[in-house]
This record gives sequence, C-alpha cells and structure tokens, in this order.
Amino acid sequence: MKLATWNVNSLGVRLPQVLDWLAAQAAGGAPIDVLALQELKLTDDKFPHAEFEAAGYRAEAYGQKTYNGVALISRLSLPALRDVTRNITGFEDEQARVIVATLDTPQGPLRIVNGYFVNGQEPGSEKFAYKMRWMDALRAQVQAELATHARLVLLGDYNITPDDRDSYDPEGLRETIHHTTQEREQFKALLALGLHDAYRMFEQPEKSYSWWDYRMLGFQKNRGLRIDHILVSEALKPAVQGCTIDRLPRKNKQPSDHAPVLLELQGF
Repeated sequence: MKLATWNVNSLGVRLPQVLDWLAAQAAGGAPIDVLALQELKLTDDKFPHAEFEAAGYRAEAYGQKTYNGVALISRLSLPALRDVTRNITGFEDEQARVIVATLDTPQGPLRIVNGYFVNGQEPGSEKFAYKMRWMDALRAQVQAELATHARLVLLGDYNITPDDRDSYDPEGLRETIHHTTQEREQFKALLALGLHDAYRMFEQPEKSYSWWDYRMLGFQKNRGLRIDHILVSEALKPAVQGCTIDRLPRKNKQPSDHAPVLLELQGF
C-alpha cells in the first residue's frame, strides 16, 4: 500500500497536475492508494469529485473558500473510507484544516489523520499563539485516536522543520517561523505519543526538502525546508518499507511550492 501527502496550493489550479501524477504513479506499477491533500482553496460544492472518480478515485473533502481545505483521496478498488470526521474534536475553529478517516485493510483498520497545520506567521504574533493552541488540541485528538486505533498515520503539511538538517539555512533562520524551539517541541510531543517520523527511518540524501519558495530561485538553488511529514504509530512501524520525497512535480509549469511525500507499507 502507498500513501502520500501533498500540499497542492490550490486544487482548482493544479487538479490536472494531481491527476497526471496519480496516473504516472500507476503507470510505474505502484499506484497511490490514499492521497492526502492540503490547501484545496475551494468550497465543498466546487470539489472535483467527478474528475477523481474518472481517474479511479473517490474523495472525502473538507473545503473552505479561498484558504485552507483538506481532502483524502482513495482508490475506488479499496473499501470506502469510513468514520470520517472534520476538524479537531472539541476545538472551535473556522478554518478547514483536519480530516480523519478509517480505511479497512487486510491487516485491520488504518486510521488516517490529514492535517494542514497552522503556519504561525512569526513568533510572538497572535497567529503563532493560535498555532500553539491548535497543536495542543491536535495532539490531544491524536492521543485519543491512538487509544482506539493502534494503526495510525498522521500526515500533512506541518509547517515545522523538526531539526536543523531539515532547513537550508538553520543558523540564519534559527528561531524564525518553522524553526522555533516551541514548534520543534510540539513536533517532539507528537513523537512522544508513540509516533515515528517515517522519512527518518531510512538513510536519506542530505539537503532533502519538501518545500521551496517561489521567489529567488528557491527550488533551483535548493533553498528549501522539509515541512511535510508522515508520522506512523508503533504498530505500523514494522510495515514501513520506504518514505520518499518526489521532487519531479516541483519542476512542473506553475507547480505547487510543495512536493509530494510518499509512504510505502508492506502487507496492507
């Protein structure tokens, strides 16, 4: 089974790229089973269900006009996603940032949590305080989910570099947004629940990033950040066969500023 996460930075603009990428993955013999999307930037009534169904996928979406929005795209050949919830339980939030669902697999139910984490703008701002509150609430929900779902994946755009090696300029950007001690402590607190950073379970190339600024030739100069992550629960860890970043879509004409991150699970 292959899962992936991709902040597409407007599905309305980049739907053809998403469909082409899914088709390319299938043509390569390893189709994506579940794709978590972030930053849809469209309302639910505008979601392109028909286009995904024509490509062999169904979708559960949680959209919002102009900003945010998340979705889980799953192959029609798989059981339909069930027990779908939207947003963080018990946390009042007008922003569409979280969608959660269960996929039934031969190894048992797999709980999938897709999050578009708050950017935070800058340390000390109200948006940064909101990010901290949001992450506290998300961690509480993930902890509750783990109590009833041993097999869990938490994936999405975290807007956090967990470590210095996840930034092209760790010293110059130290304690700026995505690099603050508070954000990295929040990431560690998620790991402390019994989750594992799937990408770091394997040897990876140096200077591996998932996001590059559109400005100042960020991608061409590899001035990037690794802020898109896939965390897996302890019960899933033995099944993880690989985790990679696919840089190719970032070379597209009018690409998203993020690249997809892929997770391969054996036996699912």
